[in-house]
Amino acid sequence: MSPEIYSPETPFAYAVDAVRRGEKSSDEAADEILRMLTDRELLWLLDGDKPMVRSVVDGARTRTNFLAVTAGRIDRIGIPGLRFTDGPRGVGIAPSTSFPVSIARAATWDIDIERRVAAAIAAEARAHGANFWGGLCINVAPFPGWGRAQESYGEDPLLIGEMGCAAIEGAKPWVITSVKHFALNSMEEARFQVDVSVPEDILHERYLPHFRRAVEGGVDSVMSAYNSVNGEWAGENSHVLTEILRDQWGFAGFVHTDWVWGLRYPVKSVAAGQDVEMPFRQQRARALPAALRSGELKRDDVVRAGARILRTQLEFAARALPAPPRSVVAGADHRALAREVAHRATVLLRNEKADGTPLLPLTEQHLQRVAVLGRLADRPNLGDTGSSNVRPPHTVSVRQGLRERLGSHRVVTDARSADVAVVIVGLTPKDEGEALIALDADTMALFGGIMRRPWVAKLASALFKFSQRWWTFGGDRADLRLHGEDVALIRAVAAANPHTVVVVIGGGTVVVDPWDRDVSAVLMAWYPGMEGGRAIADILLGDAEPAGRMPVATPVRHDQLPQVNWRSRAVTYDRWWGQRKLDRDGVPAAYPLGFGLGYTTFTITELTLSPVRGEHFDATVTVSNTGDRDGRHVVQVYAVRAVDGNPVRHLVGFTSIAVLAGESASVTVDCSARPLQRWTDAGFVLDEGDITVEAGGYCGDPNAARSPLVC
Repeated sequence: MSPEIYSPETPFAYAVDAVRRGEKSSDEAADEILRMLTDRELLWLLDGDKPMVRSVVDGARTRTNFLAVTAGRIDRIGIPGLRFTDGPRGVGIAPSTSFPVSIARAATWDIDIERRVAAAIAAEARAHGANFWGGLCINVAPFPGWGRAQESYGEDPLLIGEMGCAAIEGAKPWVITSVKHFALNSMEEARFQVDVSVPEDILHERYLPHFRRAVEGGVDSVMSAYNSVNGEWAGENSHVLTEILRDQWGFAGFVHTDWVWGLRYPVKSVAAGQDVEMPFRQQRARALPAALRSGELKRDDVVRAGARILRTQLEFAARALPAPPRSVVAGADHRALAREVAHRATVLLRNEKADGTPLLPLTEQHLQRVAVLGRLADRPNLGDTGSSNVRPPHTVSVRQGLRERLGSHRVVTDARSADVAVVIVGLTPKDEGEALIALDADTMALFGGIMRRPWVAKLASALFKFSQRWWTFGGDRADLRLHGEDVALIRAVAAANPHTVVVVIGGGTVVVDPWDRDVSAVLMAWYPGMEGGRAIADILLGDAEPAGRMPVATPVRHDQLPQVNWRSRAVTYDRWWGQRKLDRDGVPAAYPLGFGLGYTTFTITELTLSPVRGEHFDATVTVSNTGDRDGRHVVQVYAVRAVDGNPVRHLVGFTSIAVLAGESASVTVDCSARPLQRWTDAGFVLDEGDITVEAGGYCGDPNAARSPLVC
């Protein structure tokens, strides 16, 4: 029981008790509450509780994030409403633990890690008074450079889906869960205007499997996207929200809009399956009351939406754990978890030998001076500052982490005189992130009020675009390379010191060719969280292993992967991107999907497969640690089919396993046949044909164990 979620001795509280005791189903309890509501209260469920201006002013007055909003609270009945917080890497409404970003956690390829992180974030959300978490982004980006790639789990639908399900499981005891943005939201600068066209088979096979998996994983709600899908805005697209999500997949929770501009036609949206307009009283508050009275808005549609919203709140209240004390927020346990995750997420891309042994890990007793350089060496660089922003009570930079570990006297800035040079380069929120741009006159009009006058909306849009000369919200990247000043620094330091380590900070694909060949070691650290500086120091000095594996394929050149005009009004998505496009084209990746080195070595042998039963099969292998140090490996299972004469690999399963030095372990991977299925009018089918399964350390691993798959 968690009494802080709702007021006792109210109709809602009695309904929760009845559901918890099994006396009523959540549907029955929701129907009883709905019959108690007036028409005004019924419509109150369908949007946020405050107008936009009031919410912003109240947030400024109380010094809280204006994204801390409530929707559908009705005190007369005791309905607590949806008390929202964002936060893919931590709670967004108040100072909280800042974990490594989602793509970093995807680099662990470990669902247990993601389950633990989501539980920690959700527990902190409840400690801050929220009951609804919108921090689970599971979009896939067909074009590398998407500004919010850092908020999702990489390029592969199976990896995204499994990590998302783990997060749902971890968070559900604490909050109402949500996944976003449904669907095809992976162009930040055009998100308010772009129409994404995609054939139905490609939609189901490539862009929706991870959302389907989240529904199977029990997600409570789904956030719709801003963009339109095949000519219909996603926030009121009945094919997406009702025919696919509910009729085909059986989703029983509620759908809510993305923020502020998430729907365009408020009456139509209700019938299409859009339940809640978030986060303010905006378009629906103006349009729905009169439409309900006139019959333009069908009462059955309103009741259906209200039932989904109430049923979800009742089910959550019945299952929720008591809120933890505020001391858990950025407490010792969560800071330790953030540090552990940063260890597990960091990918060692290159580690050349120096004096006969790999440069990393460094041997502390041999270090007199360590040069730490780069414009990001002292920067608390945590990721985007849009809706995913987290304000931790403190952060640790790489220079600070090394000073704590080695002492300030050994951390210098002169590369020539140092035993090793560490260069910290990469991206910041000015380079990538959420974009509040491309606000045309039609979008401006959605603010309402005076903005509904066309000439005012046009003027406001022009002024907004002009003001972008002096500020930026990040957005998408047209160039996947580092800044020129970073590359120049790397080359200068490498020329001065042969023992140079480059640490790359960022949230998406970074092309490292050709400078990576100039240095001894390269670490992809992503945005490593509030404890990132300490974690990187741990890795450099061998206290922890860089256990990450790439969740995206890094090309040699940007033009080897799909490109797009980030401000397009119309775009077509196809099935080829990332590693699979490189495979189809016969182009080697600079660093393939799943690639990562470590401080020990592994072999994967003795692959045996079970027959495909339904949509699953098992792959059992022996993993041997052939080095002299304990370590962790990721077993990745790929199904291989030929396309245009080239082998194309589809990730079908993975697992992370720790193995002691010199030891071996048998591990069984639960594999999915879904990535091999083809969508037809009758549903999914698995075509006949030769399929080879490879179990290795990365996509295309030449040392992978192989076996034919029996379907």
